[in-house]
Amino acid sequence: MPSIIEGYNYDIFISYRQKDNKHDGWVTEFVDNLKGELESTFKEDISIYFDENPHDRLQETHNVDKSLEGKLKCLIFIPILSQTYCDPNSYAWQYEFLAFNKLTKEDYFGRDIKLRNGNFASRILPIRIYDLEQEDIKLFEKEARSVLRAMDFVFKTASGVNRPLKPNEDHPQDNLNKTFYSDQINKVAHAIKEIILGLKAEPASMAKEKTQQRDLLNEVKKEERVEVQEKPAKLTKRKLLSGSIAIAVLVVIAAIFTYPRIFKKDKLENLRTADGRISIAVMPFKNLTVDAKFDIWQEGLQNLLITSLSNSEGLSVRQYETINKILGNTENTNYASITPSFAGDIALKLEANTVIIGNIHKSGNIVRITANLMDSRSEEIYKSYEIDGKTEDDFFPIIDSLSKFIKNYLEIKNLKQDVGFDYKNVNTTSAEAYKYFIQGKKYHSKSDYNSAIELFTKSINIDTNFVSPMLMLSYAYGDIGKSEQSRTYAYKAYNRINIVPHDIQLLIKEVKAAIDKKPEEQIEYMKQYSEINPYSNEGFYTIGWAYYLMDQWQNAIDAFEKGIELNKQIGGKLKLWIWYYIYLGNAYHEIGEHKKEMEIYEDGLHLWPDEEPRIIYCQAVCALSQGDTIKAYELITKFRSVSKEENRSVPYIEYKIGLINQEADHFEKAQEHYQLAIKSEPADIYTVWAMDDLAYLLINNDINISEGMTLIDRAFKTNPSDEELLANIYDTKGWGLYKEGNYKQAFEYLKKGWNLRPYYDHKHFLHIQEVEKALVIQK
Repeated sequence: MPSIIEGYNYDIFISYRQKDNKHDGWVTEFVDNLKGELESTFKEDISIYFDENPHDRLQETHNVDKSLEGKLKCLIFIPILSQTYCDPNSYAWQYEFLAFNKLTKEDYFGRDIKLRNGNFASRILPIRIYDLEQEDIKLFEKEARSVLRAMDFVFKTASGVNRPLKPNEDHPQDNLNKTFYSDQINKVAHAIKEIILGLKAEPASMAKEKTQQRDLLNEVKKEERVEVQEKPAKLTKRKLLSGSIAIAVLVVIAAIFTYPRIFKKDKLENLRTADGRISIAVMPFKNLTVDAKFDIWQEGLQNLLITSLSNSEGLSVRQYETINKILGNTENTNYASITPSFAGDIALKLEANTVIIGNIHKSGNIVRITANLMDSRSEEIYKSYEIDGKTEDDFFPIIDSLSKFIKNYLEIKNLKQDVGFDYKNVNTTSAEAYKYFIQGKKYHSKSDYNSAIELFTKSINIDTNFVSPMLMLSYAYGDIGKSEQSRTYAYKAYNRINIVPHDIQLLIKEVKAAIDKKPEEQIEYMKQYSEINPYSNEGFYTIGWAYYLMDQWQNAIDAFEKGIELNKQIGGKLKLWIWYYIYLGNAYHEIGEHKKEMEIYEDGLHLWPDEEPRIIYCQAVCALSQGDTIKAYELITKFRSVSKEENRSVPYIEYKIGLINQEADHFEKAQEHYQLAIKSEPADIYTVWAMDDLAYLLINNDINISEGMTLIDRAFKTNPSDEELLANIYDTKGWGLYKEGNYKQAFEYLKKGWNLRPYYDHKHFLHIQEVEKALVIQK
């Protein structure tokens, strides 16, 4: 069955080592399941080439290129990455992977194609079935010229298991990756669909772009013909074009703009013009070889690079004609004589703050291109690159890919200049993914967790190795009490820890420590992070939060205060999260600093007027705790009024007022409001919260343990979906069993609740400790 696109023999080619299919038939089963998923994903039939017979392999005596030409003429190449696949001596690597990679250089579409959403994807879609050695990853990335972004089918456990994921696992929850076979198969099918739809839409756009490129070259040639008439001595130097030089320079420039650590922060701040765009002037590349045929590429590379950069809305690129008109007026026709100072002067005349200067070198058969990025005002070259080139096979495909790299990198850099320090500390080359991440952070700061989750998920869907939104998803899910999802994204980020810089590795470890309920480790990792990034407000916040979770109030206060002070030192540019003020105020409350408590609440309310109900709640607890019943009554009345304006339910309002009284040790009033919440709307989730808190109040304070146990059993029967609430119910039940002397069962309930918690809970931790002591004594 041919491909669904004319001119191709297969839609998909499956490449693998026979030894990975020999014993358990994993690859065969994968292909069968993928075929089934594709049938439900595509209206058309999708053809797959899969050589299942180990004896039906091409022999080394055959003409491999000719034999594979038909089979590798496919749309998508899927290598099954095992512990043995990335082996230069293996058949699959040498004659399938490398062969397909080479064929795409001559292919109409190229290797990287544009998707319908504007993003780019490779036609090589790797499937990883084992955690790979770093040497294998580097080898793959070297040949693919991109970071390894594989669909993972790896079953990995804390005990050291590392094997292919099976369709039916005996203990699926043991998988640290938290992936399920059917889900991964579904993701592969959808990735294939995105690529094929992109390929179907590609021809028209590619024809248009190639026409534009051809016209561009014609314009260059036209200008050259004019120059030849005026300066006939240059004729022999302008005859030949060498695509390898273009490729080399374009890859150099792509590298300049792709890697996230290229610019220092202080060097980036002055790159933009008044309109907010980054201004760039590209000089002709100097031919420093003795070969006159490269002279044409002095302006040719400059022209192509300018055209590529001009497609970005975030860049203000000075055009080829404008730059070369100035050069012509100054009679600097010998580009080798252009000094950095002269280039800087030209850029300043054109009001460009950045200038790119490149050179062409040659040694034997190797042509080396160097590219320097220079501040046009200080004439300081802050980054230099060099790369070798040989052939011109990849000319047009690389130009297409280059546009993506440059656009993404510069848009991200432009965005980073307008956000806080911690927003800059990300690792993606996709501007769209970065934009969704920034938007998600803003919604998270407003405590709109569901919107934040949606945006972070979109960000990851665009860049599946973007760990920053994974970390935020872990926290966002934890904030709404969904511990399983929180753990899933924390471990997804942790599985990618080796592909990110050291400071982001520390953030990943901190989030993992948070969901593992190890606040001491959180603090240690964030202290290391803050040493590397001393301007990180989130670093101080996380340290303060971890101390807060452990009831270490003064340490928490110190960290929160340092974060607020840091923000003042940098001009108060950031709007610190509302929880900075709430947690700091609560910590002041615990040590009796009530004046400071009320002041910090007011600071928070000034910055976050929409958070008035949370602030009023805290202020009411403070006033009632100090015996100021008149002020407390005013605040509670206001809380009730504001909550009604927000269309909050009766159970929510009565439950919260009950909490205010409980936190102020007004137990009778607390019971009264809890009972009102329970009686008002049985189906409301806050009715169940009220049941739990009233039961705990009765049990913990020995008011009526029996009634408390009856009430918590009622809460259990509601079977709440909120994992945080369920964790509290287990905790209350376990604590009640402990009070009744049933230590063994108490321990079981407490541990079940502990496993449901997204983060460390000090009260729950102390309960477990107390029961463990009782069990030891009982023995």
